[in-house]
Amino acid sequence: MEIKEISFSYGEDSFIRDLSGKIETGKVTTILGPNGSGKSTLLNILVRQLKPGEGDVILEGKSIAQMPVKEIAKKIAMVHQQNTAPSDLTVERLVQFGRMPHQTIFSAQDDEAEEAVDWALAVTNLTKLRKKSIGQLSGGERQRAWIAMALAQKTDILFLDEPTTYLDIFYQLEILTLVKKLNREYKITVVMVLHDINQAMQFSDNLIIMKRGAICYEGNVKDGITEERLKEVYGIRALVKWSDANQCPYMIPLVG
Repeated sequence: MEIKEISFSYGEDSFIRDLSGKIETGKVTTILGPNGSGKSTLLNILVRQLKPGEGDVILEGKSIAQMPVKEIAKKIAMVHQQNTAPSDLTVERLVQFGRMPHQTIFSAQDDEAEEAVDWALAVTNLTKLRKKSIGQLSGGERQRAWIAMALAQKTDILFLDEPTTYLDIFYQLEILTLVKKLNREYKITVVMVLHDINQAMQFSDNLIIMKRGAICYEGNVKDGITEERLKEVYGIRALVKWSDANQCPYMIPLVG
């Protein structure tokens, strides 16, 4: 997926200007940056939920602006930051909605659809909870259910907008471990927005770092998070060290 000279405005104010970049196939890419830097705006442009004023997003050699909605939904899936569903809806029924891009008005649930739903439930460890209602789930289980619905679309690319928001640390790590498994075992390209810098370094292959609507870094994790860049982008002093246990960098904020 390529981003070509994207510009976007909210009203008369230019928010993103002449932004270009690339999402590497088969990798986990995390978009980082301070609040208001344009992370979620960029993510929504990439899935065509926002239309840029200028520029284009290219997927498999085609402009997504020219692709039918159903065709896009067969290629990319999105899990939003905030998701709502009737509390009495079962997990299984929610996940079945992920098959909608593959159905016609006359089509019924076929073997392929059932297999996709069963697979999505199994991968997200929700098979035993498939008959439970959404209202009976914990926060982490609900987030896994929304991810399962996206997986049922059987797309090559999965977008996640702040998937760990509102979750405690146990469920944050559970969700991010699942994301890494989806990439490593099932070769799904993942693009997500995160706020936690250390989690981004641990669970990502590549980073896109944004500030004030512009990309100030695009590339691998190790070169992306430096003490100088943390001061430039976030305005903080920090030490950046290497973790032998996790085989990735981590940062320690300095106070005072």
